[in-house]
Amino acid sequence: MSQHLDATILEKIVFFAQKASEDKLVCLTQGNISAKDPQTGYIAITPHDSPYESMSTADLVIVNERGEKVFGENDPSFETPVHCMVYRSRTDVMAIVHTEPAYVNVLGALNRELPPLTVTMLKASRGTIPIMPHKLSGSKEFASEMLQIMGARNAIIWQNHGMLVVGPSVEKAYGRSVIVEQGAQMYLQCLLLGQPQTLEHIDPNLFNEN
Repeated sequence: MSQHLDATILEKIVFFAQKASEDKLVCLTQGNISAKDPQTGYIAITPHDSPYESMSTADLVIVNERGEKVFGENDPSFETPVHCMVYRSRTDVMAIVHTEPAYVNVLGALNRELPPLTVTMLKASRGTIPIMPHKLSGSKEFASEMLQIMGARNAIIWQNHGMLVVGPSVEKAYGRSVIVEQGAQMYLQCLLLGQPQTLEHIDPNLFNEN
C-alpha cells in the first residue's frame, strides 16, 4: 500500500482512530478518519464497520478524489463521498475526523449550535459551530449541503450523528475534535448555571492557532 500513499499518513490514521476509541470520542465502529496524500492526491480512509482496537494500516482503503477504490481489501467508510467532496472543495483540508462523542451529540439532538467559549476553541473551530440537519450522511447531496452550512469553519455538528472536523493534518483535525467535545461539555455545564459569555463576536483571524 505504501506505493499508493505515504506510510506515515497511514500510521497516523490508525493511531488516531484507536485514540478516538480510547478517548471515548467514538463507540464500537462509529465514525471514520481520512487523510489526503499531497503527492498523489489519493485519500486513505478507515474501512466500513471495522473495530478500531484491532485495526492496522493494511485495513485502510485508498480511494481517489472521486471516491473510487484504488487499493485495499475492505469496503471504504460509508461516508467516503462526504470526505471526497470536502477535499475537492476545501484546498486547506488534508485530514478529516468524524466522531460521535456524547456532549456534541447532546447539542446535536437539541439542534443547538456550539459557540466558542474560549480562545482555544475559537482558534480551533474558526467560529460558532453550526448544525447540519439530520439526513442520510453517505451522499454527495449531504456533503454539498453540509459544506454550504459549514463555510470556512473547521467543524460542523451533524444533528443526531456526531460531528465532522477538518484540518491540515490528522493530528490537527483530531486535536480540534477533542477541543470541540470539551467545548460542548463546558457549554452544557454553563447552561445549567446561566447564559455563558461567548466569543462569537471575535474575529478568529486575529489569532494564530498553536
